[in-house]
Amino acid sequence: MTRGESTITATIAADAAGWRLDRALAAAVPTLSRERLKALIASGRVTGPQGLVRDPAAKAVEGAYAVDVPPPEPAHNEAQDIPLAIVFEDDHLLVVDKPAGMVVHPAAGNADGTLVNALLHHCAGRLSGIGGVARPGIVHRIDKDTSGLLVVAKTDRAHEGLAAQFARHSIDRRYAAIVAGRPVPAAGTVDAPLARSAANRQKMAIVKGDRGKRAVTHYRTIRPLRDAALVECRLETGRTHQVRVHMTSLGHPLLGDPVYGRIRPGIRDVLKELGFHRQALHAAELGFGHPVTGAALSFKSDIPSDMQELLSALAL
Repeated sequence: MTRGESTITATIAADAAGWRLDRALAAAVPTLSRERLKALIASGRVTGPQGLVRDPAAKAVEGAYAVDVPPPEPAHNEAQDIPLAIVFEDDHLLVVDKPAGMVVHPAAGNADGTLVNALLHHCAGRLSGIGGVARPGIVHRIDKDTSGLLVVAKTDRAHEGLAAQFARHSIDRRYAAIVAGRPVPAAGTVDAPLARSAANRQKMAIVKGDRGKRAVTHYRTIRPLRDAALVECRLETGRTHQVRVHMTSLGHPLLGDPVYGRIRPGIRDVLKELGFHRQALHAAELGFGHPVTGAALSFKSDIPSDMQELLSALAL
């Protein structure tokens, strides 16, 4: 084993025997993506009960597999001294209250000024590298124009523990959303799978069959407004654009949503007057078990001022 390399032991249960090996390992080790596991298998870093395996499509057998994970490559993103609203921090993780307008990961069109750039500066080398690159352990994301709470892993142990909780859907995530109209019934559940839209790859869509990933949103009306409502959305799963697509599917798109929203002229005038140009969505509550100490952690974030102004403008 080379310096910095670690070995993860993955146990394939009897009910996963016969699956493709990359799929079975991805289910057993939620901290490593299936694509990353494919690359590790192909590069000769996975050994199972029958010896070294190099074919990701090989059938998994019941038993223990050793996955050798090489040291993370250096991050190529620049560390930037960007102010962060840190709600909680210890040696293993931190919880950030992200403002609307901040991108989580650098990408085309957003090479810097992102949460990752800020965290690289703030964490100064104390980062999770389990994803293959030495960077802050972004275990989940929220959209650029969604504000609110986000947990970040600083160590691989924390990353593994948090990823396992997300895989079990045991993380408590509650969003405050201002939607068009008033949902009837006032509370309910949307259980509809999501995938990339075939018509527009920038959008997500509800799909039939096994093409999408299961997505479940529990909603309840908090306050009726003028031609709108303040709604709490509790995520059982966390898919891209989940709240936005699910509420739109009910006929109640988020106010200000430039992608999924079709808003009545009266509400449009209010948004224009206020200069409100984002989806009215805020990650207001986040709860999980500390991945190292086991302590129950729960955090709340007040609805930001721009959404408060919108609530006041639409008050009955």
